[in-house]
Amino acid sequence: MTLRVAFIEVAYLAASILFILGLRSLTVPDRARRGMQLAALGMLVAIVGTLVHHEIVRYDWILAGLALGAVVGYPLGVWVPMTAMPQRIAISHMFGAIAATLVGIAEYRTLGSGGAVSRGAMAALGFEVLFGALTVTGSFMAFGKLQELLPSRPLTFRGQNVVSLGIFAAAAALFAWLVVHPANPAAFYAMLALALAFGVSLVLPIGGADMPVVISLLNSYAGLASAATGFAIGNDVLIIAGALDGASGFILSIVMSRAMNRSFRNVLFGAFGAAPQPSTRTATGLAVHTVTPEDAALQLAWARLVVVVPGYGMAVAQAQHQVRELAHLVEKNGGTVVYAIHPVAGRMPGHMNVLLAEADVPYDRLKEMDEVNDEFRNADVALVIGANDVVNPAARTDPASPIYGMPILNVDQAKRVIVLKRSMSPGFAGIENELFYRENTAMLFGDAKQSLSRVIEEMKHA
Repeated sequence: MTLRVAFIEVAYLAASILFILGLRSLTVPDRARRGMQLAALGMLVAIVGTLVHHEIVRYDWILAGLALGAVVGYPLGVWVPMTAMPQRIAISHMFGAIAATLVGIAEYRTLGSGGAVSRGAMAALGFEVLFGALTVTGSFMAFGKLQELLPSRPLTFRGQNVVSLGIFAAAAALFAWLVVHPANPAAFYAMLALALAFGVSLVLPIGGADMPVVISLLNSYAGLASAATGFAIGNDVLIIAGALDGASGFILSIVMSRAMNRSFRNVLFGAFGAAPQPSTRTATGLAVHTVTPEDAALQLAWARLVVVVPGYGMAVAQAQHQVRELAHLVEKNGGTVVYAIHPVAGRMPGHMNVLLAEADVPYDRLKEMDEVNDEFRNADVALVIGANDVVNPAARTDPASPIYGMPILNVDQAKRVIVLKRSMSPGFAGIENELFYRENTAMLFGDAKQSLSRVIEEMKHA
């Protein structure tokens, strides 16, 4: 073994260890930042190890690619606001999948359009291109919905699932054919086109509220494509990193689909994006109680325990800093504030955690659903900021509801509930929220950021 080969192997081993340690650190909030730094260092080590590979003939194109990546990546990491993080992650998945897909295409062409590729290598290449291509278009569709370039509602048509399954079945059949007969460029590029089409058909019928599952699933697909790339070109670190990414994204998708009371089979085929059936229950004859900022400030000033429930409305209003300031005033008055985080609140996994971390909310105050649900009965005030379906008691009480059986936050058990909302419009499920009509619930209508600012001013002058 030459010194160069030894250096590459050691670099790849070190990078793999750093990736694993980084992923492990992400499981604990107060070590998450360190985990990201370890993972970034691992990527740097992997890049350095790759740059000394003996198969590299010219460095000019590689350096140009590194420069271009830095030019694109720096603004994405520094200038994109935290509220736009879901779409940034979606577009990052697309870039990663493009890279894997292009490597697969280039490798296939280099090997004489399959003429010199073995069946095993063709299986890896086909898998890489298949999952890479569907992740490219799927991620772009997710980005479009999150950025509101496309309607966030499900876009469906009659027989959509049949069409989607037909596209996927045709792509899978071509993949199997290529494994048996690799030297078939027409089949290879037809499979590529069908995979691109399937990515579109996979994500279009999914509503914006289900994007957390979609993003974690696309993350898994991108990881699988990267692992296949590693097998195709004989790169160990790509295999390890891709497997970590694919497995973690897959597990996260299962956890989040369970949190939404959806079967993972439906997630895979996009069936859960279909428009929900309306519930038989209506709000006819029910009254809504409203509260003024002055009254809300008074309730919060005297509260001993406040449970804040952040939702997508907080992200849209960019109200996380006002939430933190309000919590500081409650704590200054001797109260305690904790934050109840539903697994699918927002538009990406951990969306609320990221926004609250940006506002310097202490990590130990962020409580997962199972951990915080028993605390609601002791809460003087539950402050709901832009959350809807994840606090709807119909998930427990109405068997006809489309969200029936979905685990929710037990907000209705608090002594008083204050809901910040722009209007009485329903959430993604398209149903009335029973919580809004309860005797212990009061609505504070308006932009969440502005409403919280008014409450804060009242508390300061109380």
